[in-house]
Amino acid sequence: MSDYDDLAARIRALCKGETDEVALMATVACELHHSDDRFDWTGFYRVMAPDLLKIGPYQGGHGCLVIPFSRGVCGTAARTREVQIVPDVEAFPGHIACSSSTRSEIVLPVLGKGGRLIGVLDIDSDRPDAFGPGDATALQAILEEVFGES
Repeated sequence: MSDYDDLAARIRALCKGETDEVALMATVACELHHSDDRFDWTGFYRVMAPDLLKIGPYQGGHGCLVIPFSRGVCGTAARTREVQIVPDVEAFPGHIACSSSTRSEIVLPVLGKGGRLIGVLDIDSDRPDAFGPGDATALQAILEEVFGES
């Protein structure tokens, strides 16, 4: 399990002074992915058109290239701007199976300056029920520090 305080400090140091969102996403995805063996796929889907996400920087196997806001866990997180914790992806209506190994996932909206939706952070696990509220709180704090107005 991640030591989120240590992880946040590493990400803070690596991202200091960087403003390019794609560079920040690549760094965050890499650090997160290698921090916890629950994380089977870790990456970002970026808002590239109204109501449309496209794959961004990620670690792990191939991801879906395009996800509309109207479909899947990532689309739901983007549409509602709410964290989605899915203990069993098979039980999520409209789940998009980008990888057959995914059993659970957490998806967090990523907001930039002025509350603009940049995309979502998607973390998949090959384990059922891998994520909880503590993960959501820690990951949200990291995303706000890297991409938000703070």
